Amino acid sequence: MKLKRLDHVNIRTGDLAGLTAFYGGLLGLDKGARPPFGVGGVWLYLGDQAVVHLIEVDSTPDAPTPRVEHFAFMAEGLEETKARLDGAGQAFREVLVPGYGWTQIFLRDPDGNNVELTFTETGEAREEARRRPSFETRTFVRSSG
Repeated sequence: MKLKRLDHVNIRTGDLAGLTAFYGGLLGLDKGARPPFGVGGVWLYLGDQAVVHLIEVDSTPDAPTPRVEHFAFMAEGLEETKARLDGAGQAFREVLVPGYGWTQIFLRDPDGNNVELTFTETGEAREEARRRPSFETRTFVRSSG
């Protein structure tokens, strides 16, 4: 057996509209075709790949100690993304990855799932982080209130 790639994330939610708005409206994934499974749901696409599968349930399942800490998207347009999140009042945490110079944005969807957006774009602060060999990161927190 040989694994080829991670295909999608499946999220059970009691707030289908809220999560569809978050992943579709805020993060820009496109709502697309979905097989008729007999339960409510939405598939959200990145290009031609359905990467987020939302399944409608009566109420969002409790997850006091999640086993999956987060899932991540590689992204472009760091400054545009931060402005978009700020404009929507979406709280997020920004981390510079030492030794790589990547920027990670962490945010929570309406159900509390942790989502990472990773940007490999360069800039002065990111170049400084690329040169730093330690595991220390600078974290910036923005919140909606």
